[in-house]
Amino acid sequence: MSRADRAVRPAVPLLSVRDLRVDGPSGAIVAGVGLDVHRGETLALVGESGSGKSMTVKALSGLLPTGVRATGTLELEGTRIPLDPGSPHWRAVRGTRIALLLQDPFTSLSPVHTCGAQIGWALPAGTSRSKRAALVAALLAEVGLPPETAGRHPHQLSGGMRQRVAIAAVLAAGPDLLIADEPTTALDVTTQHEVLELIARLQQERRMAVVLITHDLGLARSRADRIAVMYAGRLVETGTGAEVLDAPAHPYTARLAACEPPLDRRLPLLPTIPGQVPSAHTVGAGCAFADRCELVLPDCRSRYTPELAPAPGGSPGHLAACLRIGEAPAPAAPRPADPRPGDPPALDPGPAATDVRADRALLVSGLVKQFARSARPAVDSVDLRLDRGEAVAVVGQSGSGKTTLARCVVGLERPSSGTVAFPLSEPAPGADPRARRRPRPDPGRVQIVFQDPYSALNPGLSIGATLREALRAAGRPEEDPADLLELVGLPRAHLARRPRRLSGGERQRVAIARALAPRPHVLVCDEAVSALDVSVQAGVLNLLARLRRELDLSILFITHDLAIARQVADRVYVMHRGRVVEHGPAELVLTAPTHPYTRQLLASVPAAG
Repeated sequence: MSRADRAVRPAVPLLSVRDLRVDGPSGAIVAGVGLDVHRGETLALVGESGSGKSMTVKALSGLLPTGVRATGTLELEGTRIPLDPGSPHWRAVRGTRIALLLQDPFTSLSPVHTCGAQIGWALPAGTSRSKRAALVAALLAEVGLPPETAGRHPHQLSGGMRQRVAIAAVLAAGPDLLIADEPTTALDVTTQHEVLELIARLQQERRMAVVLITHDLGLARSRADRIAVMYAGRLVETGTGAEVLDAPAHPYTARLAACEPPLDRRLPLLPTIPGQVPSAHTVGAGCAFADRCELVLPDCRSRYTPELAPAPGGSPGHLAACLRIGEAPAPAAPRPADPRPGDPPALDPGPAATDVRADRALLVSGLVKQFARSARPAVDSVDLRLDRGEAVAVVGQSGSGKTTLARCVVGLERPSSGTVAFPLSEPAPGADPRARRRPRPDPGRVQIVFQDPYSALNPGLSIGATLREALRAAGRPEEDPADLLELVGLPRAHLARRPRRLSGGERQRVAIARALAPRPHVLVCDEAVSALDVSVQAGVLNLLARLRRELDLSILFITHDLAIARQVADRVYVMHRGRVVEHGPAELVLTAPTHPYTRQLLASVPAAG
């Protein structure tokens, strides 16, 4: 069904929600949300962490955690469904007419049951074994997987294949509404494109409605018929993608859209939104965004909470909740970054990887990593160099060898052959051979920052204890851990907190502070911002850029997001099936690629407009 076809909608929406409130032990989490979704339509729900997106869809799917209660009105094609998850109506709806597809299939799928068994769980009770096997095979074929996938366990599949199995499992019950909560966050651009194309095809064939929760604004713009922006438990703007993201009527939407990193140019500084999203129960009279808004007026804080109203010059469906509706500036297009002193010329790929110079921070030569029982090397004859103060990005699909390369660099995997050298941390060639045989003088020559800071930090230790432990390991126990927090822009008061009391961006800043304790020459960032909201992501990337300048730090950035690679990297290496297929200046590789695989990656990036 085309978007033009969807414009002619039936009078009764598939899903209609009015005045949805979700309350927890501390108070309101969602404060009065209303929305409609029609058959064949995709609605994207966007906003920063803490806006209430996930709690809204958990209420709509009857999966709220214990101690959290929803009130309001929910109708499916005109039939009212009580929001009490224990009611008989919900038991007939949950997982059948309304299905939820979660972000990480590795955790949502059972590791001890086969994929076929898990897909079969959603089939009607009493289905014979032979019919069940046939239906599972048909569902696997529908999502593009071979029938032998039914006998495999989730850990035997790639991330994209696991997500396809999860899609098959939710389709088994034939839902009318599919709620997809960040379904492609952890996937590379090519696999993301394939999964989203699959969902779009199945949506058209089955006439499903889709609610897509995402922090990727480009994805929302390219995939959704309408976008709803949430902030502090309320909807603040709704409309088409072009209206909401290219001509926003609410200041929050404008700031959010400005944080989206572009692929076609490098910005001198990524825009951010200072402050944090307040909890819905802490917001009194007035606008919840007032403390972060550049257009704030005295009435914004003292008057009633603004309601959604038509945006000037927009379509009837373009609504915003702001006293200064329509005055939000369109997202600016900042000028490209000026070259920094010492940057290589734009068209110069630089010296070969085997050219050892005094300012080389990292030199990888002929690196091979072959895992047991694997038909081909995970990393195959890779050469890579990283200079002092330089940022290099390694991009490619899942399974291309990016993370294995990073683990070999930091010593978490032992290479099968080849070398990894840190010239800045080792005696120069020609030095006393006895000195070269001694342990390296800088044990902190390289450190790594992982994708998920919550699992990388010890939940039982305070931030202060974590950083003091890192300083002791670095041989500097006398130093104040607050200095490390100051370096990453966090206050001393955070020393007493535990990771669960910090936001995602704050936790990642703590992980960076811990990695900086040994004063490394090289910092490896393995998908370090992929799970963060676009505004928080921009703040962490700006932090890394500042640390790079102030500490003369070299950064190896592993990422599947090409727009992020464009912003952080001087040079880019593209990996495919364990090999480097293209490398050079970021501007050239990401705007005028020469290898077909690089062009394929770029073609999979959601359109910017």
